[in-house]
Amino acid sequence: MSTSSRLTEVFESAPEIIFDDESKLVFFSDSHRGDNSWADDFAHNQSLMFYALDYYLKAGFTYVEVGDGEELWETVHFADIQRAHSHIYWKISQFYQDGRFYKIFGNHDIVWKDPQKVQREFWPYYNEITRAEEPFFTGLEIHEGLVFKHRETGQRIFVVHGHQGDLLSDKLWWLGRLLIRVLWKPLQLLGIRDPTSPAQNFKKQKSVELEINRWVEENNQPLICGHTHRPVFPDAGEQPYYNDGSCVHPRCITGMEIENGEISLIKWWITPNDAGQLCVTRALLEGPRKIAEV
Repeated sequence: MSTSSRLTEVFESAPEIIFDDESKLVFFSDSHRGDNSWADDFAHNQSLMFYALDYYLKAGFTYVEVGDGEELWETVHFADIQRAHSHIYWKISQFYQDGRFYKIFGNHDIVWKDPQKVQREFWPYYNEITRAEEPFFTGLEIHEGLVFKHRETGQRIFVVHGHQGDLLSDKLWWLGRLLIRVLWKPLQLLGIRDPTSPAQNFKKQKSVELEINRWVEENNQPLICGHTHRPVFPDAGEQPYYNDGSCVHPRCITGMEIENGEISLIKWWITPNDAGQLCVTRALLEGPRKIAEV
């Protein structure tokens, strides 16, 4: 099945979330949270992510995780990821308890398309102090896509991970996972990159973006995704294809914000102040642009 038909399939079945100019939304994707081993690409940015999430929690934002939150191609058991990054899940759970958290699955955490597995793995957690399972993300549903619809204008923004239609990432995801676990994870420890990933392969990255751009143009439908790890904020007049980048960049994490009816591309990184102290800083990369102009 082509990228176009798969995106249409997800778009037409995606739940609608109502928002307005008072809403505050932040979109991050591709955290690839792992088991904190040398192969865990998220480990070096976990403090950045924790700080950013704390900022958005206090500022009243709703957090939308746009796929590949968990690296379940390299890591076999979700419990190992949850244990390694328990502070991140604790912070995300605060969004969820406030009704301010939505989660989309990508290809590296595609197992969450099974609601029973979500219920089994996400709803409770094992408390090592009490040695008992306790409620955590009880009732959480993980979607393949979401549509954010503006209350007044009716404008819709489609949010999806962006792996749809890619053979090894979509229909044959189990084969892609096998190749990563058996072949590329050991090689990654030696510093060799996975050439099948759009994040590491420029030609594949460009191909994925062309297919998604084609769908956006054909359907005149604004879209936010991840998957390629390359942040994209289109110029005025270009097709409304937005990509929030990833949380595994070497020196920063990138994401999208919607606030005051405007959309922006931002990054969080560590910079020195005038006293030479290292500080976590939020930087505006592109925008803001009125949603009505998207």
